[in-house]
Amino acid sequence: MSTDNPVKRSRTRRMGESAYGMLLLARTGLMGLIALLLVLTGVWTSWGTAKPAMTGKETGTVTVRTCGDDECTGVFTRKGAPGKPEKVTVARSVSGETGESLDVAVKPGTDHVVRTGPAGILYAWVPLGGALLLASLVVAGGLRLKKTALGMGLFGALVMGGAWALLNF
Repeated sequence: MSTDNPVKRSRTRRMGESAYGMLLLARTGLMGLIALLLVLTGVWTSWGTAKPAMTGKETGTVTVRTCGDDECTGVFTRKGAPGKPEKVTVARSVSGETGESLDVAVKPGTDHVVRTGPAGILYAWVPLGGALLLASLVVAGGLRLKKTALGMGLFGALVMGGAWALLNF
């Protein structure tokens, strides 16, 4: 084929190709937005628990006394500033057994405490780990970025598995 006489496509074909390109661009943008929204939602959900677990101003220990279906109650003793012990609640999934003593931090403005240390911090970031797993499916399927999706999925699984391992062993 000679370059002197290029093949001309019809106006309809050119418009169809342009529309298809716009649909591909819109799909890519939408999938990227959904993945970003999933990750940001995971960060937002995790931050309420992760902030006091990482940088809690009121830290101490709690001795677990009684446990219900979802929460356990116990006596909280502050570190550094001796005072009378307070009754607080902690999630049952991180509390361990009755009588166990845990390092915790108080959520500001509540009587709820969260675990500190590596186990508590990883447990606080579990919603982000789940969001990364979900977003990895969107990234792999919608954006066709398989290596990025694999990295996101592995990181999410490591956060969730690490939290489970540290809390149970």
